[in-house]
Amino acid sequence: MRITRIFILLTLVLGIGFWGCTKEQKAEAPKQEQATKNLVPSKAEVKSQNFLVELSNLKVEMTIDTASKEIVQTPNLKGAIKITNTSKDVLDIQAVTLDYLDEAGKPIAFSSGEKIAKISPFWKALKPGEVAEGTLYDTTIPKRAIKEKVLGKIEVNLVYVPSPLNRETLAVPEKIE
Repeated sequence: MRITRIFILLTLVLGIGFWGCTKEQKAEAPKQEQATKNLVPSKAEVKSQNFLVELSNLKVEMTIDTASKEIVQTPNLKGAIKITNTSKDVLDIQAVTLDYLDEAGKPIAFSSGEKIAKISPFWKALKPGEVAEGTLYDTTIPKRAIKEKVLGKIEVNLVYVPSPLNRETLAVPEKIE
């Protein structure tokens, strides 16, 4: 009798164990997704006294929470930049900064906690008529500009040395004895 009880109990335990292991496990859907929005127009050209700046393939890449549809991280502005020296001097570009303005021309501020990266180091001396090309990859754009669709303009600021660069080579006579 005792062996029968042990056998029935063992059979029940093994049956429940196998039955519990055969449950389907559902894979969880990702909680975040990558989204890309194109800027309109995706290509823009601006001319100043010393430069011609062309921005192309402009798009915003962002991470969105799939449940709430909220932007999780600070969005990134991606695209290509082409700078042409239209002056008669050699101009030494140090950096390119971007500011985001609303329809009224007022700056769109980054919220607290957002990553701010508006500067792309360039460090390129351009001769008259010479072109420098690069990409925008680590620049961020405020969440508010995307979420509320208030972006009206992107202001491109070029930081450069305006004077012509002059270089001299000096030779000092030396001998080994």
